[in-house]
Order: sequence, then C-alpha cells, then structure tokens
Amino acid sequence: MRGICGLDGVAEWARRGADVLAAGRIRGEAWFRLESDEARSFLLEVLPGFRMGTHKRLFGLLLQAWTGLHLPLEEGDWSLEGGRSFLETDGRSLFVPAVMPDREEALLAFYHTGAHLAYDSYEQDAIHALFAEIGMEHPPLDPDQRITWRPLFARFGEDLIRFQMIFDLCEDLRVDVALDREMPGYISRVVRAARKHGLPEGVAAAYYEQAQRYLEDYQLGRLSPDLADLTRSEAGIVDAFRVAMALYATSTLPPLTLTERARAYLPGHSPNAARPVYPRQKRGSDGPEVEGDSALGAAGHQEKPKEAPQAAEGNDPDMEIPPEDIQGTGGRVGVGIPLPAKVAGSGRGVKGPKGGWPYREWDYRHQQYKMDWARVHERKLREKDEARAIEIAAEYDGTLRRLKRALQAQKPTRMSPRRRQYEGEEPDLEAAVQFLIEKRAGRSPKASVYLQRRPQQRDTAVLLLADLSTSIMAEAGDSGVRVVDRLRAAMLLFGEALLEVGDPFAVYGFASKYHDEVLMYPIKRFTDRFDARARALLGGLSGRLATRMGAAIRHSSKLMLRSPAQRRLLLILSDGRPADYDDGGDARYLQEDTRMAVREALELGIHAFCISLDPQGGEYLPQVFGQGHYLVLPHLDSLPARLPEVYLRLRGHG
Repeated sequence: MRGICGLDGVAEWARRGADVLAAGRIRGEAWFRLESDEARSFLLEVLPGFRMGTHKRLFGLLLQAWTGLHLPLEEGDWSLEGGRSFLETDGRSLFVPAVMPDREEALLAFYHTGAHLAYDSYEQDAIHALFAEIGMEHPPLDPDQRITWRPLFARFGEDLIRFQMIFDLCEDLRVDVALDREMPGYISRVVRAARKHGLPEGVAAAYYEQAQRYLEDYQLGRLSPDLADLTRSEAGIVDAFRVAMALYATSTLPPLTLTERARAYLPGHSPNAARPVYPRQKRGSDGPEVEGDSALGAAGHQEKPKEAPQAAEGNDPDMEIPPEDIQGTGGRVGVGIPLPAKVAGSGRGVKGPKGGWPYREWDYRHQQYKMDWARVHERKLREKDEARAIEIAAEYDGTLRRLKRALQAQKPTRMSPRRRQYEGEEPDLEAAVQFLIEKRAGRSPKASVYLQRRPQQRDTAVLLLADLSTSIMAEAGDSGVRVVDRLRAAMLLFGEALLEVGDPFAVYGFASKYHDEVLMYPIKRFTDRFDARARALLGGLSGRLATRMGAAIRHSSKLMLRSPAQRRLLLILSDGRPADYDDGGDARYLQEDTRMAVREALELGIHAFCISLDPQGGEYLPQVFGQGHYLVLPHLDSLPARLPEVYLRLRGHG
C-alpha cells in the first residue's frame, strides 16, 4: 500500500484507522485488515494523482461536445492492487477510475475511449464480420447478452496477449486518426504526452515505442501502405484485424504478460477488449453517433424495458397520476432515456390537495427564492407487511448481532455529575453552602444538596429520511435484487440499532408529484415507539412518484427543531438525483435547490449526510452536500449493514 499511496497517504489512513478502532474493536480490526469498504474507500481518497470524482461531469460534457456521445459515467472496478488505471467501456457506459496520473491523460482517455464508441469499434455488424474472419458465424454472448472477445484471440494460444496487443496497435491507430480529423491536434497531444511519460521498463517498452512511432509516422506522412489503409475514412475494425494478422506473421515484438501489457499503452489508451461489450447499433450518418428521440438508449442499444409500477405494493392512492403525457427526469429513474420535461393534456398545472406546509424553493437561474412554492403534505402509509419484517429480521440476524456488539462500545461509560439533587451518593458542597446561607437568612430553601453521578449521554437526535421514488422498485443492474428489498432491510436494522444505543430518532419517507404536492410519510416520529406497527410499515415499503428533495429536507429540519437534543443529524438515503415532473428537464434546478436546503439546515444547527446508491452520485453529491458529507455505496447488498454503521461513525465523531 505504501508503494501505491506513498508514506504520507498510508500515515493518514492509519490515523483515521486509529479513530475507527477507538470507536469499536470489530470495525477497527476490519479497517486495518482492509476488509471493510470504508477502509478501502479512504485509501482511494489518499491516492496520489488526478482525482476523477469531481471532474467526471466536465469530462463527460467535453466528450459529448467532440463526439456527440452522452454516456453514463460509472465507478470503475479498478482496485488498489490493480496497477495502472484505465478508463474502460462496455459499449453502454464509461467506467471511470478513482485517479489517473494527470489531467491531460484523463482528457485523452475520455477522447480516445469515446472515439472507439463513435467510430464503430463495437458496432454490431462489424463485430459479426470480425468473428466471421475466424470462422464463427455469431460472436459468443455471456448471460447479460454481451459479446465476449476471448474466442477471437484463443486461437493464438499462449501468444494470445501478444496478438491482442498488435491488434490494439492497429485499431488504436485507426480510431486516433478518425478522431484527429474531427479534433485537429489530438494526435499531437497524444504524442507529446507519450514523450513526456517516457518509455516504460521491460518488454512493454517495445509496444509503447511502436504505438508512438505509428502516430509520428502518420503526422509525417510516411506510414507503410498497409497501415495507411487504416487512415481511410471508410476503414473499420475488420480492416484493423486483417492488418494485425499480417503484422503478427512478421512482427518481432516480444511476448508479454498481463502485468506488462498494462504498461504498454500510450497515455489515455487502454485494452480495447478487456470487458465484454454490448454491441451497438449502426450509426445513421457519417458523423459520430448522436442521441435522438428514438427507442435506442444512450449508447445506441435497445434499452431493456423495466416496469415502472403505476400502483405500488398495497395500491397506494398517491400513485394515481393525472391523465396526461408526462416525460421528464422525475420519478422514472431507470425507465427509458431522460428527455426534456414537457407536460401536455388535462393534467397541466394540476394542483395538489389544500393545506400542507408551504416552503420556499431556490431558483438558481434567477438567483432568488420562489416564496411558498413547494407544499409538503404528511400522509400515512397504508401498506403494511409484518411477515416480511419478521423475515428480514431473521435474514439479517447475524448482522444485527454484530452491530449490537459494536454498539456496546458506543454506550456511555464516563460518569457525569448531576448537581442540586434531592438524593445522591455525596453532598454537593456548593449547594449545601447556598442552602445554609438561605436558611440563616430566614428563607425556606429546597434541600437539593446532593450530587448524583450518572453515565454521560451523547445528546444526539437523528432523522432518517428515505427517498421512496418509483426508482426503488427497479432491480439493481441484472442482479434480480430490487433496491426496495435492501432499503427495507437497511431501515429496519437502523431502527433496531438506534433502539440499542438509545438515541432519539425518527424515520420518514418522501416522494413528490409536482412542486405543490411533496409527500412525507411518517414511519416513526420522535415521540413514537419503534414497535411492531413501525416494523410492519417498513416491511411494506414501496416506490411512488418523484424526488423533490429540497422541500423534504426543509420540512425535516422543521421537525428536528422540536427535538431537545443539542446535536441534530439528518441522514438522507437516496438512489438518484433530485428530480420531479415539473423540473423542466433541467437536472441542475432541483439539485441547486437541494444544495440551498442543506445550507439552510446547517444554519439551524442540523447536519445533513447523504448515503446514495446512485453510481453517478460522485458527479453531483459533492456540490450538494459538500466533501465528506456523503457516501456512495458501490454495492447495493452492503446497504443494510452500512446504514447503521455510518450513523455510528457520524455519532461518534460529531
């Protein structure tokens, strides 16, 4: 780890680990064994290099400007032990590593990987033709219907990696030249970065030098005839494969291992067939693929339809949407492509029910508040499933027992004095003196002259606010597990953990249907008991409508001010960006309002922390909640255990 993060990085990681260990032995041991997600996540934060998390949105916009591609940016699965970091793609998304060596290499990586998508490295007919070259009528598919590349190279046996590198040299040359025609000067930037980087050690240097020479020869117009064929505008991946086959027969490039291969690529370049890919549709024009209002997804593939329940489990009446044509970013997360919001039909301007609490909403476009714009209504949840709650408790019994053991370390041990009591273990000298003075002065003082010692309590109250938008009913990837299933378990474990630690807490869900109908669902108020009724409500949770988060935060802040606790924590659980049906398709609008709501809460002494299941959360959460005040969980299955653990960490460190 020191070789990767440097001595200063490891020292910082160890200091944080000492705090974790002081809060609980089990968590601390997991930290130092690198067995916990929080330990590995913190190491990623101290890695040297250019941090990608806060810049992904900018790079995505630059990619869209030059290639016309608008792709989801997801967290890459590069690990601390993985050596050089690459930007990768599966044909639908870009997988972004935590860090890259510098900003220029990060930009080149976005441009180069995007160019492979824009210039048909993964186009369906081209890949079929590619496999036909080796006598396979159809390329093999994995269970997710992605094309696997290994059979393309398997015929080369132990020389598989060597041929794959030669093929990548040819395909990278074709794609780089195509991009350079659209982005003049791109190849010059790659060559400059390659020279600055210098040759790697070992056999990788031969491939690195060859790739650099190809680009320099192209600039000088002295490419060999076979390579020059790859610079034609109509050249494709099949041409690159044929040239690679010819080069392989005569090349003296040495064999290499996977570890050596990682060092053999030019800055911004990466293995083209490292991941299985979803085949893309043929571009409709000579230029790069640009999204349109078609049935194709962001990467040009047919979207897998996902059902957006129009009636949640239990037939909740809030799911009944007025008869209108609604398209926009709100509520339909994971269903189709986000399009500019537009409302037509009889439901336009529909008003919510009367009453509720009015709240202002920040409009960043005019840099002012819309007064009394959003209205919050508290509604009772009608769906209950006590049997499901019992099943969840049994399923996570081991996790709960482990949490309770950790909670024992959080229970107060220091004794705090309580002065001027009627009875106690010892006299309160100051109170006793005051009692005698008042007695001799002829008054009738109360005999509160004893000192009691009780365990010192942390005066902390927490409100858990859960996003109940429609998207929680969707499956997480292709796992078959719905977000709502893990959400129910997480909130149940959270309640059990808070019962153990003794802190006052409340649990609410929220959803929205336009600005004047933001719905808050009390599952447990501060004054309620966490009993069978509350557990049954959590067991029956389901998704509904959209996510107007700013109004929900303002209402939660109002509720928290009623708590007598000195420290107040608002813990928000969400799986996507703030969005609603009337946001005009402007993703930034409700995001900026949420940022202001978080700031207003802080001014009231309420600290907001967000746990997000959105893989793209790193793009907007730092701006909304601030660095260190959010956590993106990469794995849905870790949510039930991590939710109470995160609270304990926040509680323990204030």
